[in-house]
Amino acid sequence: MIKIAIDAMGGDYAPQAIVEGVELARDASHNDVEYILFGDQRKIEPLVKSMQNLRIVHAPEVIEMDDEPVRAVKKKKQASLVLAARAVRAGEADLLLSAGNTGALMVAGLLIIGRMKGIERPGLIVTLPVIQNDQGFTMIDAGANADAKVENVIQYARLGKIYSQQVRNQANPRIGLINNGTEADKGDVAHRKMYEALSALGEAGELNFIGNVEARDLLNNVTDVAVTDGFTGNAALKGIEGSALTVVNMIKDSIKQGGLREKLGGLLLKPALKRIAKKMDYTRYGGSVLLGLKAPVIKTHGNSNAKTIFYALQNAEEVATSDLVAGIATQFHAKQQQD
Repeated sequence: MIKIAIDAMGGDYAPQAIVEGVELARDASHNDVEYILFGDQRKIEPLVKSMQNLRIVHAPEVIEMDDEPVRAVKKKKQASLVLAARAVRAGEADLLLSAGNTGALMVAGLLIIGRMKGIERPGLIVTLPVIQNDQGFTMIDAGANADAKVENVIQYARLGKIYSQQVRNQANPRIGLINNGTEADKGDVAHRKMYEALSALGEAGELNFIGNVEARDLLNNVTDVAVTDGFTGNAALKGIEGSALTVVNMIKDSIKQGGLREKLGGLLLKPALKRIAKKMDYTRYGGSVLLGLKAPVIKTHGNSNAKTIFYALQNAEEVATSDLVAGIATQFHAKQQQD
């Protein structure tokens, strides 16, 4: 049985959106999954329609969005996030999911669940849509480490490859380095060094490195894994999400505010617009997975609604059934022995 520890008090709409999303995921799941909700039992119980495959663990404290991460994790020992992380560390759950304070989730992952041997800095990997297909692409790091070194980015490329192989079933994923141009000599000193190191791994046959990729091309299926530092990755992620929402809203507003011709055109285009909106809906692609810990940790948006939680839990099931952690441990152990 898969056991998912859930921070039921994390997020702008917790615990209601969390409980609703959990019940949607439970009712749609084809796997044997137990959803363990950590949070204020008095607030959670009235929201639950059925306790089938659900369990509530009372947590009297909450880590708020504006709490300082390290201090909150250390001081609030009975917080929902902290107790959920402890359950994962103790083997009582397979992975952790939260829509709460991102920094606190990372601290809990590092200090409580623990970093995997051989991983210097865990990275956030997120799946995003592309125009050509429904599979999308992944990006790592999406915001865990703003000041990443060259060696960190090399590890992200390896982590991204393993994730794509084991979770996304891509045999030989294309690895691209996000840069301000596709030429080999583009970027600052750090990015040119990243390019050289990744090129060497490509020539050695370890990675399918395709070179530099520009952020403007990411939605055009230019790569399967976009590798970058956390600062660039988070900026690109927010730019993509914001642009997608803006374009969809602009089309809707133009139709609503237009005359008869625009409204008739909108009516004719409605099926196509729905398909575009669905493809560009980033919430459908699950949460960000913090790779490099002894158990998977999944972060979803703080403003997650029930639908977002539902998709994040579907992604959590895929990660849990993929044996991802064992795959990372095996390959990084082998790499350490080679070095």
